[in-house]
Amino acid sequence: MAEEKSLNFIEEIIENDLKSGKHTHIATRFPPEPNGYLHLGHAKSICLNFGLALKYGGKTNLRFDDTNPVTEETEYVEGIKGDVKWLGFQWAEELYASDYFPQLFEFAVTLIKKGLAYVDDSTSEEIAAQKGTPTQPGINSPFRNRSVEENLALFNDMKAGKYPDGSKVLRAKIDMAHTNMLMRDPVLYRIKHAHHHRTGDTWCIYPMYDFAHGQSDSIEKITHSICTLEFVPHRELYNWCIDNLEIYPSRQYEFARLNMTYTMMSKRKLLQLVNEKHVSGWDDPRMPTLCGVRRRGYTPEAIREFCDRIGVAKRDNLIDISLLEFCVREHLNKIAARRMVVFDPLKVVITNYPEGKTETLTSENYPEDPNGSLREMPFGREIYIEREDFMEVPIKKYFRLAPGQMVRLKSAYIIKCDEIIKDTHGKISELRCSYIPESRSGNDTSGIHVKGVIHWVSAAAFIPIEVRLYDRLFNVEDMGAVDDDFRNHLNPESLKVLPTVYAEPELAHAKPGEHFQFLRMGYFCLDTDATTGKLIFNRTSTLRDMWAKEVKK
Repeated sequence: MAEEKSLNFIEEIIENDLKSGKHTHIATRFPPEPNGYLHLGHAKSICLNFGLALKYGGKTNLRFDDTNPVTEETEYVEGIKGDVKWLGFQWAEELYASDYFPQLFEFAVTLIKKGLAYVDDSTSEEIAAQKGTPTQPGINSPFRNRSVEENLALFNDMKAGKYPDGSKVLRAKIDMAHTNMLMRDPVLYRIKHAHHHRTGDTWCIYPMYDFAHGQSDSIEKITHSICTLEFVPHRELYNWCIDNLEIYPSRQYEFARLNMTYTMMSKRKLLQLVNEKHVSGWDDPRMPTLCGVRRRGYTPEAIREFCDRIGVAKRDNLIDISLLEFCVREHLNKIAARRMVVFDPLKVVITNYPEGKTETLTSENYPEDPNGSLREMPFGREIYIEREDFMEVPIKKYFRLAPGQMVRLKSAYIIKCDEIIKDTHGKISELRCSYIPESRSGNDTSGIHVKGVIHWVSAAAFIPIEVRLYDRLFNVEDMGAVDDDFRNHLNPESLKVLPTVYAEPELAHAKPGEHFQFLRMGYFCLDTDATTGKLIFNRTSTLRDMWAKEVKK
């Protein structure tokens, strides 16, 4: 009997809330700001929010926190929706903080009428100076004691567009000596004369995140507002707004964000990489964005498994990227069709194979599936093998091809190396081999047993493809600990392009979204740059953890 998985701390909170009758159902939300593409850190939040709703029969809304018109675009909205669906989740409602602008404005008016908010003419520098320090209380703004009537008139004039950007803000009136710096009269609204991707030019004042977020949760009756740990100091303000507005009491809970080795999760820095052309775009297969890892060939199943394995913690920690790569390899091993591709070709002439003869061999597409399909492969007198599969002076326990040594060609025949041909520079240019006609795979009557098996392609029928070998974007394990420019730690070996490698002809039928294991070379997928005339394949992963191998050296 399988051991029952223990609950994480958020599941414990939810189960206690349901048992106590505090809630009869749960509602969560995934609230991205549409100012960039989602990354693997967001995947953890998506899996958590949607996973909790699925487990407890609740619902999850997709809500775009679109309160900053300067940085937000419809392109990002559509990209985010596509990423959530690709991960395998469907939201209950698609909502936008901008839908609530009229209601949020009225909430602000309510605070003004209660004497809990005021219009401040101070500059941003003056407001920052008024805040004080963590060990020193702040000082009151000279505009803090404006009357309710004056504040209402000024706030309405702000809404009417009578003032330029930065000339006035609306601040909460809380406590300038509060131990939580965020509670020292935080800004609730600012003036921005900017075109909004949904509301156009209707508004020129926009709520700050801390004001819009909790109230949006409340409007939607979100029971458990799940955020990452950096929002712990914000929880007090979240509760203060809801409590003083006397609206539905949504409550915030925090978990550790995803920090991963050799990875950068800052959207600002990722945008910098894109703008400065260090990568080809948001969907560059080296990027930790969901569109990037999808293009690289990662599967949603692998990412969900990874998020499940790392769990939900209360403290920040650094997750080894090798765990994600393990999950990817584990899933691809089950679903990837096998193909033979030769990266560094060495020609082999089978001298006793009749000239002009060709035959069709078969090989399994999915060795993991006993009832799997077979594919056809042309075979003839001349083939190509990997250059590394031949050693002129073999080392001990070398079971691949060597002078006088036998090896099996995958799904074909046993061959023996009889002669080496070299060019004028002394480089091996061709091998002359003989084959055992009775050793055909699936019908071997030769009685010969060999330990080595190598892959190959037909010299007469191969197709040329381009292969892009992707690796980790950074070469420092903990990018959060670097104290200089993060761009100094870009891995110069993160992309190697092999413009022409030789592939079996079946790969000509590859389709976007299909996954392949190139035998002994790794997992690959067709790139979005590919055309009918130029097939391009991205390496999703090696067959094993090559970085661990390097560390041991």
